[in-house]
Parts: sequence; structure tokens; C-alpha cells
Amino acid sequence: MHIAKSSARLLISLLLVLHTTLASAEGATEAAASEGLLIDGSSTVYPLTREAIKRFQRARPGHPINVEFSGTTAGFRRFCAGETDINDASREMNAEEQAECAKNDVRYRQIPLAMDSIAVVAHPSNHWAKDITVDELKALWAPDAEGRITRWNQIRPEWPDRPVKLFGRGQDSGTYDVFTREIVGATHRSRQDYTVSEDEEQLVAGIATEPDALGFFGIGAYHRHWDELKLLAVDNGNGPVYPTLATVSAGRYQPLTRPLFLYLNEESLQRKPITRAFVEHYLQGLPGWIHFTGYMPLSAEQYERSLAILQNSPEQPSPEPN
Repeated sequence: MHIAKSSARLLISLLLVLHTTLASAEGATEAAASEGLLIDGSSTVYPLTREAIKRFQRARPGHPINVEFSGTTAGFRRFCAGETDINDASREMNAEEQAECAKNDVRYRQIPLAMDSIAVVAHPSNHWAKDITVDELKALWAPDAEGRITRWNQIRPEWPDRPVKLFGRGQDSGTYDVFTREIVGATHRSRQDYTVSEDEEQLVAGIATEPDALGFFGIGAYHRHWDELKLLAVDNGNGPVYPTLATVSAGRYQPLTRPLFLYLNEESLQRKPITRAFVEHYLQGLPGWIHFTGYMPLSAEQYERSLAILQNSPEQPSPEPN
């Protein structure tokens, strides 16, 4: 009788321990699932991610996801400090940023997202400029052009003798990094006497009200405001080319075509189920609605590879930049 009572007490104790363990695990899972996501980075990628969030929350309501845009470079500073779950990026992470992530033990995955091009735009009343060469852009935006090349006829002699007012992205922007690298020939090197903003909408507003404006930003901003701007073709030595789905896909709009990325914090992927669920929904749905945004999709095979990166083992090392 004594043995039976002891066995019963032992069984009850084991059941209580098991119940507590299961309840704790379930609570931890629910807590992780209810945690929100914080996304920062590229203002070029921002409209895509904002639309992806809207579509995801309609399908799976109840998951708070906050997206901001401080620029790719500024976003990487936060990401490599472990402050954000996802960084939207209009360029690949550079060696300095990789070292900062490694120093802070921030592991990550790089997910190719879409194709983009940098648009060169003017005011719609501009009747003289239909295209511009890479050499003309370089002469205009080089550091030594500051205070020296200030009029349209200095860019091309047959253009009018009137002031040129420049607009562009700032140094926290991946768009600025790509533009200066490809046009000026050195990243983060350009004239500084121009109207700067990390907000494409502010740049659009400025160019749309300045008849002598000339500026650059991601093609998506042009497509959102095509009726307020004039798009210039870019001539890289093989004739003027406009950025279109066909020219970007064929690699003809050079050198201002570039891929867009998501960078995912590995700890967030492992600890927050919502991270993987959101990015999977984003990648699977994007080909069906990206054409509404003015950006260019990757191929079906490339999206399969992006999904494979998402689903791979966390032991896979983070990618190196090209």
C-alpha cells in the first residue's frame, strides 16, 4: 500500500513537471510569434516592403511590422548593431559593414529581391535634354565640378545658357553609393552643392517645381510620378537607352542597373517565426504585384534561389560581396 501511494505521488509530480514544461514552451512560442518586426534601410526598397507588409497583414493579421527608411548605409549601421530584424538594401553589404556585423556577432542572410535602375530626371518643361551621356554625368557630378559647372550649356554646348539645379540622394543612401561608384568612379565622392534628401518624395517635389532641375533616384519614384517628371535616356557609348523592363533585363541600361536585397538577421529568423513567414510571403507574392510599383522582377529561377536561401540551414556562411 505504501509503495502504491509513493508511485502515485511520483506519477503526479512527473505530470506536473511535464505540464509546466509544456506550458512554458507554449508560452515562449506564443511570445515569439507575437513579437513584431523592425525593418529599416533603403528608401528605394521601402515602397516594395511597405506593400508586402500590407499584403501579409491582410493574409495574417495580428503581427506588428514596422518599416522605416534611413537609407541603405544608415540602415546597415543599425542592422549590424543588432537593432533591426531586416535591412532593405539597394546595394550589397560592403567589407566594412561585414566587419561591423562580425564584431557584434550579427549573422545574416542576403536575399536577392528585385532589379532596379537609377533614373536621371528633369522638369517636364525641359525641352532641350532628351538624353545625357555617362561622360557628361561624370563631368557634372565630379567633386571638382562644384561651383564650376553650374549651367546647362557647360554640360552640352548646344543646351541653353541657364542655371542647372541639381537634386540627388545623400551619403546614407545605397543609391548614392552606386551612382557615385558607377558615374564618378569612386564611392562617396561627388560635388556637394546640390539638394540632398533620403526621401525620394521630397526630391520629386523639388524637381517637379524647379524648371532647371536635374536629379537622380530609383526608377520606382519616377514611375510613381511619371506625369510630374521627364525621364532622360543614358548613353554609355552605345546610344541613348531608357530604363525599361526590357533594357534592364537585357543588361542594356548601363551602368545604372542594380539589384535590390533584403538582409535578414539570423537570430531573428531563428527566434521569431514571423520573420521567416513574412519574407516567404513577400518572395512568393512579389512576382505577381511588382509590376504595379515600377520595379523589375527577378526571373522565376532567381526567386526559387532566394526562397532556398531563406529555407537553408543557418550554418551556411553569410555571402561575400561581389
